[in-house]
Amino acid sequence: MPHSTTTVETPPTQDGGATLSHGLKQRHLSMIALGGVIGAGLFVGSGAGIAAAGPSIVVAYTLSGLLVMLVMRMLGEMSAAHPSSGSFSAHAERAIGPWAGFTAGWSFWVLLCTAVGLEGIGAAKIVTGWLPGTPEWAWVALFMVVFCAANLAAVRNFGEFEFWFAALKVGAISLFLVLGVLAIAGVLPGTDSPGAANLTDFLPNGGEGLIIGLLASVFAYGGLETVTIAAAESENPVRGVASAVRTAMWRIALFYVGSMAVIVTLVPWDSAEVVEKGPYVAALDHLGIPAAGRLMNVVVLVALLSAMNANIYGSSRIAHSLVERGQGPRALARVSGGVPRLAVLTSCVFGFVCVVLSYWRPDDVFPWLLNMIGAVILVVWIFIAVSQLLLRRRLERESPEKLVVRMWAFPYLTWLALAGMTAIFVLMAREADTRVQLYYTGGMTAVLAAVGYLRQRRRAGG
Repeated sequence: MPHSTTTVETPPTQDGGATLSHGLKQRHLSMIALGGVIGAGLFVGSGAGIAAAGPSIVVAYTLSGLLVMLVMRMLGEMSAAHPSSGSFSAHAERAIGPWAGFTAGWSFWVLLCTAVGLEGIGAAKIVTGWLPGTPEWAWVALFMVVFCAANLAAVRNFGEFEFWFAALKVGAISLFLVLGVLAIAGVLPGTDSPGAANLTDFLPNGGEGLIIGLLASVFAYGGLETVTIAAAESENPVRGVASAVRTAMWRIALFYVGSMAVIVTLVPWDSAEVVEKGPYVAALDHLGIPAAGRLMNVVVLVALLSAMNANIYGSSRIAHSLVERGQGPRALARVSGGVPRLAVLTSCVFGFVCVVLSYWRPDDVFPWLLNMIGAVILVVWIFIAVSQLLLRRRLERESPEKLVVRMWAFPYLTWLALAGMTAIFVLMAREADTRVQLYYTGGMTAVLAAVGYLRQRRRAGG
């Protein structure tokens, strides 16, 4: 295992000594942590999981939620001890070596930038549904310009956007849960309690359906890492990370597992509306809530725009941290006004290129790009777990006072999490749709690791 003295890069001096600002207040960070859990994947992607797994989707979300809780706890332990806008990339570099930080960081950057484009396309589709005849690409461009400008100006703008986006998402899903529980209890006016009628066929497609639902649920949780990136620019990074990680458990249980339980209890799992309209709209329509579909579309639009904003921010900070540690073009490290503006612009341009590819090469280049990022989140989680295994011992030996957040039952639960990630890789290899993602993601990871290792060897020799 390399010693910390050889793995930590010395950041280059900024022009005029400029550094990232600490413009995020505790209320911003709290709401980013709360709203970051409610991603676009929950609203948009959960319908296909329900159609495959039926009521057992609750088990799928519970299992993947437990894994995510362990990952967040590990990441929280390292981020509270060493707050960094590079988050897991900086921790991987410190624990394993520069090649690991390079691989984890740049693969996640590609994932976030591509996601920016996908979320822009999703948001544009909703708006063109309201305003038919308007060009989709123009809406994507407008969203890109707005969030790029907001992120270029000041980190406070990102925090303010996310604060209100998160408030709306949390309010909407909380109201949904309240109405759903009242309907299930039979006390909502105009509705009869469904009882357990929709839950009798718990595993309609057997274990295979549960596996498909499990894989869908794992990727719905992506995006929780943003809070540890944002914490580095908050007024009190250590307290911010600790608070966000400690409340992750109830947030995941309530918003994800809770809403899946409400949906499959209220609506038959094989209802065509679950996939066509989305599970939340289908549930509200089932309750006879007026204009539920239109209202939920507004919430989904907000979730997509929120994810766009967060991913532009996250990708720019990961890129800035990487180049500051000598892991990329030095120009991207330049900070002015407390913001890495060139890193923000580069991330936005990459995202918009993805959008152009979706229109220009929808049958070859664009699917190739989507497959390449398919399993990146799992690669990142493995780097987090391995880094925590190595850094925990080092922290206990060198700086025990920095262990503000501790991984539960270390090292047993860390090994259990790694076993869970390995199991998900095996399940992905069994499914034809996800197997191709493993190949492409594996190829990109291998290339980045090789480049990172060669760079590390060259720098060590120079």
